[in-house]
Amino acid sequence: MISFISALVVLVLGYIFYGRLTERVFAPDDRVTPAVSENDGVDYMPVKTWKAVLIQLLNIAGTGPIFGALMGACFGPVVFLWIVFGAILGGAVHDYMGGMISERNKGASIAELSGKYLGKPALYIMRVFSVLLLLLTGTVFVTSPAALIARLTPDALSKGFWIVVILVYYLLATLMPIDKIIGRLYPVFGVVLIVMAVSIAGGLIFLPEYTIPEITLADLHPDDLPVWPFMFITVACGAISGFHATQSPMMAKCITSERDGRKVFYGAMIMESVIALVWAAAGVAFYGGTQMLDEALALNGQSGTVYEICKEMLGTVGGVLAIVGVVICPITSGDTAFRSARLILAEWTGLKQKKFKNRMILTIPLLGAGALLTMVNFDVLWRYFSWSNQTLAMIALWVATSYLLKNAKRPYYSLITALPAAFMSAVSLTYILMANEGFGLTGWICYLAGAAFSAVLFIQYLYELNVYMHKPRNAEPDM
Repeated sequence: MISFISALVVLVLGYIFYGRLTERVFAPDDRVTPAVSENDGVDYMPVKTWKAVLIQLLNIAGTGPIFGALMGACFGPVVFLWIVFGAILGGAVHDYMGGMISERNKGASIAELSGKYLGKPALYIMRVFSVLLLLLTGTVFVTSPAALIARLTPDALSKGFWIVVILVYYLLATLMPIDKIIGRLYPVFGVVLIVMAVSIAGGLIFLPEYTIPEITLADLHPDDLPVWPFMFITVACGAISGFHATQSPMMAKCITSERDGRKVFYGAMIMESVIALVWAAAGVAFYGGTQMLDEALALNGQSGTVYEICKEMLGTVGGVLAIVGVVICPITSGDTAFRSARLILAEWTGLKQKKFKNRMILTIPLLGAGALLTMVNFDVLWRYFSWSNQTLAMIALWVATSYLLKNAKRPYYSLITALPAAFMSAVSLTYILMANEGFGLTGWICYLAGAAFSAVLFIQYLYELNVYMHKPRNAEPDM
């Protein structure tokens, strides 16, 4: 219990102090934001700050901080450390820089930002890579809620039926102006997601039958999966997530002041990490250890496990919260995944999105591809989503590093993104070399390759840093 409470406190302190440091590195000012200068009544429009925070939370969260945290908890309480420090030093910095750099570039996507700050080859690679990630994300957030709804409704209403229903909703949410569905419903669902986490945390703290284990560095995974790199990939959204780099530009198009960026981007990520911490603790406390948790996930699936925890711990109210948490919340991330994919394709093709016809031209093929992907096994989708997700986080952090090298008051301020970028570079390559869905190579080869890859990138960064340290600080003008 002490570890859990301490972790919550550290997350709050991280927002207050490290969030402020991150903000000072970026140096927001009073310039006009794209919500005003580019207002098109569809994707660009002013949104109140409190709404923007809750919309951003729903955009980036879904079931990520729930499912990822539960699967990460199979490694034991060591996962608390990754959720807390991964979020403060990596994930929240990633989200803040991604959102604010997009805002400085008229709401540009991570693909366009990669092209500007890493070069043209990165632009073309990232256009393809980010759209594929968004397709995977949207599909993951179709199949998981559809499976649970099918379990709770008559047999005639099959999983396939609910997949169609969700895809129809996605069509509407992707096409409609952001204030029609997202702006009205997401703040409500954001509050529900927070209430769900607070209720579970209350049960863990005050119900005597549950004991949260204290932090240990031991690897307690029942299948003997190594903590490095598997835990760092599995937790995904609860600590750091490249998916957020595709979502932050959506709110970058809607904030009315740069000074709100810390609340919207850094703050929403810390809130998501609190949710992930609660669910990681709930997994090991409710089932009494990692072995039983792993068996529950295998038997009931992620959605069924969440439902069981909520129903047993909180009764009927918990059952309702579980349905909202693992049905509505992932759907709200899925629709914004497809919306973000539409916006990236719009940048790619030059199709202006104010016209309804142009939005249809891009949305229909995306949803068709998503429908085909729903036929793939969920666990396989999640593994590839998790790896591509963290790989995109690595790239987004290097984009932010390049931006800070060129634009920060002092070039060495870029260390705030370069260090987590180097760390995630090692994680990403080590995982894809070691995992069965990757190359399945021997452990020590993967560890050496990951470390070497990270070292090479960081040495290149130090070379660039030295160059910029000796250059006059004529900051590159923003778009």
